[in-house]
Amino acid sequence: MNRKDILRRVDHTQLKAYATWEDIVRLCDEAIANETASVCVPPTYIKRIHDTYGDKINICTVVGFPLGYSVTEAKIAETKQAIADGAHEIDMVINISDVKNGMYDKVEQEIRALREVCGDHILKVIIETCYLTQEEKIAMCRAVTGAGADYIKTSTGFGTGGAAIEDIRLFRQHIGEGVKIKAAGGISTVEDLEAFATEGCDRIGTSRAVGLLQD
Repeated sequence: MNRKDILRRVDHTQLKAYATWEDIVRLCDEAIANETASVCVPPTYIKRIHDTYGDKINICTVVGFPLGYSVTEAKIAETKQAIADGAHEIDMVINISDVKNGMYDKVEQEIRALREVCGDHILKVIIETCYLTQEEKIAMCRAVTGAGADYIKTSTGFGTGGAAIEDIRLFRQHIGEGVKIKAAGGISTVEDLEAFATEGCDRIGTSRAVGLLQD
């Protein structure tokens, strides 16, 4: 797989709490120059990016991030505002506490609620694999599928662990037809990028890909 093929899968990411507008401009300029799939940015910068770059860039943002335990109504409000500001893609964090309490149906209902708000916009669901058992990961594959989300995503990058090839293989066994996979968290080498792309990840969330794959 060549450099361009990998970059077209990358959500070029800057989600640090202290990210400045200068950081965001650099991110967007790199994304445009390297034709990445999107930029993944804090909600506070969506409108400014949209006003500055217009249709030149695909804007992804996060909802319920990074811990996931805000109530569904708050996530719905975040999603509505993000789309109004110009976001094209939403990466939501599930309520991990609900998963640990075995309330899988409730998690699916929340995903479905955000799916409805997103409409034609892409919805990715972050399940934060580092905190889940195998059984819980499989249950989340089913919930993401049942709710009609576009992607299942491994991690926020803020948890105790990131993407693992074993989890990508598990996802592929248990997600339904039409659900894609995004790997994120700890992807820091060219070998990582190639491995996750080869395993079938349609998106890879990382801040490092452009630097690693410079001509």
